[in-house]
Amino acid sequence: MPFSIERNPTRLRTIWISDLHLGTKHARADSLLSFIKNVDSDYLFLVGDIFDGWALARNWFWTQSHNDVVQKLLRTGRKGTRVVYIPGNHDEFAREYAGLRFGEILVERDCIHTLADGRRLLVLHGDEFDGIIRHAKWLQSLGAIAYGLTLGLNHVYNKARQAMGRPYWSLSAYLKQRTKKALQYIDDFEYLVADRARQEGVDGVVCGHIHKAEMRDIEGIQYLNTGDWVESCTALVEHMDGTLEILDWTDAGTRARFDSNGRGADQTDIQGDGQPGSVPQVILPNPVNASPIEVN
Repeated sequence: MPFSIERNPTRLRTIWISDLHLGTKHARADSLLSFIKNVDSDYLFLVGDIFDGWALARNWFWTQSHNDVVQKLLRTGRKGTRVVYIPGNHDEFAREYAGLRFGEILVERDCIHTLADGRRLLVLHGDEFDGIIRHAKWLQSLGAIAYGLTLGLNHVYNKARQAMGRPYWSLSAYLKQRTKKALQYIDDFEYLVADRARQEGVDGVVCGHIHKAEMRDIEGIQYLNTGDWVESCTALVEHMDGTLEILDWTDAGTRARFDSNGRGADQTDIQGDGQPGSVPQVILPNPVNASPIEVN
């Protein structure tokens, strides 16, 4: 969708971010801090996998930058932004607190958000449409470990490319884009999520989980994926008129648009174009009887 010029282009109506994976060394906490310091909104949805409980259970990793992200999110709520946290599979421990509020952050399993133009969007993480997570979590955990190794190799490889003056290249994105089963998994996942939105009678759906930012129409349902903050550093946003857009914070032009102080919106060296994530088999989910809440 086209970007609409507004009186205050750094103020958005809504931001959706997911898959931060705080608690892992691959989380792009500094990049995320740059984003949330420069971009304000009336609503902020944290669409799952904000914390990586799986990784923290294996090996505790927590830096000051991770703590700074949490503190910044809490301050965002205190300053008037309505913050809704929808836990994912990596932070499923928080699902038992659905319906409760921590400070100014409301925790929910899923919800419905109404855009400025009246369209209604179902917001959920999406892991319930992942067959391996539902039936073989041990295999998903193994895949997460393998993915971490891939990111480690990717980091070493790109250090060498940087020394040779070459641009960033993502091994995980390359594998995902070149593997037939991966492409089929993504396509199946998107159709299943869109079908859930159709069952709820809404106009579209916002999700995360597969770490692939996307905006597409699926048989009359608008499918919207926020991407991730491990490699690709993307967010879905709503402008004041209801226009939707995916922001790529690795793009210098995007950061310049939201820089009100002429500083290049921090971190001019932010890099990344990856689409990380595991590639499990998809099977149909069980029906979900609970109706999502409306966020107004």
